[in-house]
Amino acid sequence: MQTFDAEAMKAEYDRSGFVIARNAIDPDLAQEAVGHVHWLLKKHPELRPEDLHHNLVADDPFWVRLVSDERLVDLASAFIGPNVALFASHYIAKAPLTGRPVLWHQDGSYWPLEPMEVTTLWLACTESTPENGCMRVIPGTHTLEYQQMQANTDVDSVLGSEIEAKFVDESKAVDLILAPGDVSIHNPQIVHGSSPNASEKWRVGLTIRYIPTSTKIMVEGAGCPFLLRGEAVPGVNQYLPRPKFRPGDHYPFRGCEG
Repeated sequence: MQTFDAEAMKAEYDRSGFVIARNAIDPDLAQEAVGHVHWLLKKHPELRPEDLHHNLVADDPFWVRLVSDERLVDLASAFIGPNVALFASHYIAKAPLTGRPVLWHQDGSYWPLEPMEVTTLWLACTESTPENGCMRVIPGTHTLEYQQMQANTDVDSVLGSEIEAKFVDESKAVDLILAPGDVSIHNPQIVHGSSPNASEKWRVGLTIRYIPTSTKIMVEGAGCPFLLRGEAVPGVNQYLPRPKFRPGDHYPFRGCEG
């Protein structure tokens, strides 16, 4: 099992607004996640690959198993403390040649959380490279106050909005090149985005938004709250029961019958 220097990772995160954890999970589990995406797309042909959102999580045992993996929760705990809950999760899968960009933005500008104590783990399920539209970040922009995102309908993008151009210095952007099983961890204030998939390979990534149980989800239905570790804070959030695997209804995975 991979081990990480939590103190060093936290220091880099505080300095740059992001940090990378290599080999956070095994490649076999990452490959199962790729299979899960293709299973979801067959089950939901009305959805684009970039639009597999948190509303699908509540009745999906594999998805809950993945976001509650002890290795990932250990990483999240290093940044938000011992009482860990899931706020939301979202596959952003980019199909070959047609995968859409994500325009420059700050995550926290979209989220109804109080206080805004949250960290995102971005799990690479396939290789993530500049050619297939890897995430790009602008280091140090996590010190920028939250900005109102501006609608942009001129570009066919995942979010349909972006931060004002004056807050983006693309000359400082860093490509987060990841292998299957790698994780990037980023601050909700950091300015980041990604390009379209111009390659003939899929780019599959899973965002996992972890919060301490002291952070309240202010809008009902805005997330998929599961208590993953530690204790809930009374009166803050109501957590969902973990779904039980039903053959034929759910994606089959290692350990699903256990």
